[in-house]
Amino acid sequence: MNMLITGVLLWSIVHLVPSIAPSFRQRLIDKRGAGPYRGLFTAAIVIALALIILGWRSSQQEYLYLLPPWSRYAGFALMFLSFVLLGAANYKTVIRRYVRHPMLTGVFVWSVSHLLTNGTSRALVLFGVLGLWALIEIPLISAREGPRTLPEAPGLVAELKGLLISAIVFAVAVFLHPWFAGVSPLP
Repeated sequence: MNMLITGVLLWSIVHLVPSIAPSFRQRLIDKRGAGPYRGLFTAAIVIALALIILGWRSSQQEYLYLLPPWSRYAGFALMFLSFVLLGAANYKTVIRRYVRHPMLTGVFVWSVSHLLTNGTSRALVLFGVLGLWALIEIPLISAREGPRTLPEAPGLVAELKGLLISAIVFAVAVFLHPWFAGVSPLP
């Protein structure tokens, strides 16, 4: 479990640095350059992901709470919503007019969906901390970016294309989930 905790904390801290310690970030860039800073950032994230994966696989499943049968359906529906939000961060969509940070909002919804379907201690660490990180990051990034201008709403064709892409990626993730997570997400 220590490896999982370390990985999740490393992920969160590295992502929070630009918002909570901009002067530290700037000193690193000034001292090493923008390219090496990005390389260091990327290396830290890769290490965090490796620690998360290895920590997840090596942690015992200790159940902390029992879930009602409906939670699998709610979790599955929220998972689809998280894929739509994650997709909205990558293409023009009306969602971006209402949700300033669709990717972070998608991560939060993803974490809630997984907490609704996993009552284990390792799930609480992984999904709980990443959900909390996303909630903390949203207002910090908004403050750093300042006032926003609303993006233009795309046409219906572009909107449907984005939703279709999100639905396809979601279907692929559901299909592959048993191989990378060891359990089927289907209710």
